[in-house]
This record gives sequence, structure tokens and C-alpha cells, in this order.
Amino acid sequence: MNKNKGNVLAIGIMFFLFAMISFVTGLQNPMGIIAKAQFGATNFMSQLGNAANFIAYAFMGLPAGFLLKGKGYKFTALTAVAIGFVGVGISYLSGVLESFPVYLLGAFVSGFSMCMLNTVVNPLLNTLGGGGNRGNQLIQLGGSCNSLSATIVPVLAGYLIGEVTEKTQVADVNLALFIAMAIFALAFVIIFLSAIPEPELEAAAAAGEQKKEGTLDSIKGALSHKNLVFGVIAIFLYVGIEVGIPNMANLYMTSPDGLGMAAGVAGTLVGAYWFLMLCGRLVGGAVGGKVSSRAMMTFVSSLAIVFVLLGMFLPETLTMSLLDAQVPVGMVCFVLCGLCTSIMWGAIFNLAVEGLGKYTSIASGLFMVMVCGGGLLPLLQGYVADLAGYIPSYWVIIAALAYTLWFALSGSKVNK
Repeated sequence: MNKNKGNVLAIGIMFFLFAMISFVTGLQNPMGIIAKAQFGATNFMSQLGNAANFIAYAFMGLPAGFLLKGKGYKFTALTAVAIGFVGVGISYLSGVLESFPVYLLGAFVSGFSMCMLNTVVNPLLNTLGGGGNRGNQLIQLGGSCNSLSATIVPVLAGYLIGEVTEKTQVADVNLALFIAMAIFALAFVIIFLSAIPEPELEAAAAAGEQKKEGTLDSIKGALSHKNLVFGVIAIFLYVGIEVGIPNMANLYMTSPDGLGMAAGVAGTLVGAYWFLMLCGRLVGGAVGGKVSSRAMMTFVSSLAIVFVLLGMFLPETLTMSLLDAQVPVGMVCFVLCGLCTSIMWGAIFNLAVEGLGKYTSIASGLFMVMVCGGGLLPLLQGYVADLAGYIPSYWVIIAALAYTLWFALSGSKVNK
């Protein structure tokens, strides 16, 4: 009974951390709009803060995995929360100093924290759920908390920014930065006072295997599973898809050379994307125990391709009235993609770690390295947008979705 209560508390804490990840990561989207206004950034440069946040995963992914393996979930989570507080604090200072490099540094340091938190929450929820469909179900429910937080950020930031002008600056979103710092401080206290299960440390100690296998051997052992190899590539592309769709839509809607909409309206539409991710994850959590991860991935990847193509090819003159503004139906199709991206992370993770056993924590670290796709793919999309336009940049998203569909149909099959 006590173990069950401990597991419930641990699950609750992991859900809370899931929410923190999206709140801080989501700030990079409106910060890109601010970068264009305050620092005169191009579409490419406006994505550098987002890129810095996600590229941090490439540096910290494996170290975070090994820190988790050697020190456990609680120590890793506390370290991540402390680093996150510092990262958001640097972002605040970038506004005070009016420095674009300091802004990028803050995004980079925050990325270290988000990487470490992701390394903790995914394998622990999967383990607490006993793996399989139940493990996927817990990750989907945790992802719902992630999406709820992600829904709030663009709406809050859009409201704080208001109309985008040449006077728009980082200081406009100070309230959001202060909220993030307060969340980190509160989380540190809660985690410090809580008992977090350490199943992998306990299992390794009981078997006398802790530190028996070297770093290189652990990585080789994990990568001997082809479903993991294809899975980490799928995660790289998926995170780029999830971030790229709303980021580029937000730039397109708010830019003078795009639709020229108010940041508040555009932010609310982007918030709707994340809200639909919340809805999708709730549905995924409800049916995750009955529907296989492979079936879920196949369906949502196919549907996302349809939505993106509609968003690209429907004429801009075809509009609908939303939020007292005329919004192209194509933009609504991009927003609807949130329903599709909602369950991809949990499904890919679940399929990729199937059969890994003791290599699960190392696999989680590898996954974190590839989360840098959330910075690199939107960066590529921004470059294409500078060359060919906002809408043609979505061909980058189509190509990535084609791979996730292949992974669901074939690449995820367990075959050592």
C-alpha cells in the first residue's frame, strides 16, 4: 500500500515537471518575435534562441543519461531545476542589458535544464507504468500536463507583447520569466522534500552491476537495437515538427511581410495548437491501454501530412472569423496538427525502448541528444522561409512526417 502511495506521489511530481518543461521551452516562440523587433533579426536569426535551447540537448543528452544512471532520478531532477532557475534568470538579464548574445546564452542554459528534466520524467513514468501500453499511457497523461502549460505560454506572452512594433522588447514578457523562476524555486523545494523511487539504482545494486559496463559499451549495447536507432532519428524529426509548425505559423501571422496580425490573436491561435495537443494527449492517455503505439503513430502521422498539405495549398483568401479577426483556413489546418503531434513523443519512446531492458536509461539520454531537432529543424525551416517564403518552408515538415510514418509502419519493429 505504501509503495502504491509512493508511486502515485512520484507520478504526480513527474507530471508537474512535464508542465515545467513546456512552460520554459514555450517561451522561446514569442521570444523569437521579440528578437525580430528588438534586435532586427531575420526569420533565420529569430529561431536561434529556440535553436540554442534545443541544441543544448545535443551537449547534455548523454551526460544526463549517465547522471541519471549513476545518481538517480531525484539528484538529476534537483540539478536540472537549479540550472533552469539560472537559465531563465539570464534570459531576464538579456532584456536589462539589451543583449542578443545574452538572450541566446539564457536559452542555451535553459535547454540544459529541460534536457535533464526530460531524461528523468520519461523513463520513470514508463517504469512506473510497467512499460508497454500502460507505460505509454502514463507518458501520454504526463504529456497532457505538458500541453496545458504550453497552451498558456503563447497566450500569456501574446497578451503581454500586444501589438508587435519596433518598440517590442524582452522586458514586455518579464512577468512570464518571473513566473518561470517561481515555478523552478517551488519545484526544487517539493522535489527535495519528496521520496522519489529509484528502481534502476535499486535493481543495479541488487544485481551488483552498477558501473560494471563502461560508457562506450552501454551506448553500443543500446544501439544494437535497430528500433532504438530508427527511434532516435524519429524523435529528432518529431520534435522539429512539433516546434516548427506553430513557430513558423506565429512568425507568418505576426510579420508585416506575412499576415500582419496582432501578436495577441496569433498567440491565442498558437495556444490553440498546444491546447489541441492537450486534448490529443488526454485521448491518447484514455485509449493508450487498448490501442498499440504503432497504430497510434501510423494514424497521426498520416493525418498530420494531410493537415499540413491543406495548410500549404488552401488559398489565403479562404478565411474564417476567429477572435474578431479573419484567419485563413490554412492557418487553422496548421493548428489542427496539434491533435496529431500530441501523442507522437510517448508512442515513439515506447516503440523505441521496447526490448532494451537495462539500456533504457542510456536510451533516454540518446533521445535527449536528438531533441536538438527541435532547434535545428525550425532553423532549417526559417532558412527556407527566407529563401522561398513562409508557406514553402513547410515542405521541411512534410519530409519529416514522411519519416515518422515509415518508422511507425516498419522501422519500429524490434529486430536486433
